[in-house]
Amino acid sequence: MANSPDRPRVALIAGPTASGKSALATAIAQAHDGVVVNADSAQVYRDLRILSARPSAEEEAQAPHRLFGHVDGAENYSAAAWARDATAAIDAAHAANKLPVLVGGTGLYLRTLIDGIAPVPEIDADIRAEVRAMPLDQAVALLRALDPSAAARLNPADTTRIARALEVVRSTGRTLADWQRDRAGGIGDRIDLAAMLLLPDRNWLTERCDRRLAQMFDGGAVEEVAALLARDDIAPDAPVRRAIGVAEIGRWQRGEWSRDEALSAARFATRQYAKRQYTWFRNQPPSEWLRNSETETCVLSRRFDTLLREW
Repeated sequence: MANSPDRPRVALIAGPTASGKSALATAIAQAHDGVVVNADSAQVYRDLRILSARPSAEEEAQAPHRLFGHVDGAENYSAAAWARDATAAIDAAHAANKLPVLVGGTGLYLRTLIDGIAPVPEIDADIRAEVRAMPLDQAVALLRALDPSAAARLNPADTTRIARALEVVRSTGRTLADWQRDRAGGIGDRIDLAAMLLLPDRNWLTERCDRRLAQMFDGGAVEEVAALLARDDIAPDAPVRRAIGVAEIGRWQRGEWSRDEALSAARFATRQYAKRQYTWFRNQPPSEWLRNSETETCVLSRRFDTLLREW
């Protein structure tokens, strides 16, 4: 995407969980009269401030923050809904002559905002219910018959993506990949984007993830999850329930696991998630997005200032 003086500017800080994105985004917003716009799928939920590592109230007071904790856990929030809300937040920042600073680690959110989304029609409710109720092995077998390319591409244990691919092809008669060739609604062609990807040393990242999870367990995440699971208006398959740590703490609180077992399982899930994010951000975004292994916020902030001057 070529830069143009006629396009409004947007900054982007992205990378795996615990890589230091939030601190850097806030520093950039402070230095450049900016507004921090969340692009993390867990941090949108008001129910999970601690477990999602959402900025604290004190941190949010350092610069304007948007789309953090603005969604109730009962809402089935999606990438398309976030892209709509993010577009509005970015446009509002531009109207106020402020720099939007996108920050997050949800690649699907960023792709949807920048490149657009496949215009898949509403899925038939009966088909969705039938697919979601299928045993996984049956769903995988049916997907192999109806969409063999998706079946070969997807991890057979990834229940969410298997179900999505299957419900789309059954409800619309077209594969999800076919729909995705007709993306619409992205803002990439009307903005100038300055992007930095944080890809620190993996051992540093793992240690930081482990330490942060222990702090969460001792700092209110248990009570947060207990309140979430006590609500009877949140569906068992709601996205908020799939946040890392919810199921693990739930099993601890039901007496199925000890605290150490729950913490160990949550740490393992976080490491796997960070590994997938790391691989995605290293390989998938455009080559002009600056990759950076530095971990000091002050150093990263200076490097981003240089990027902005060259922009």
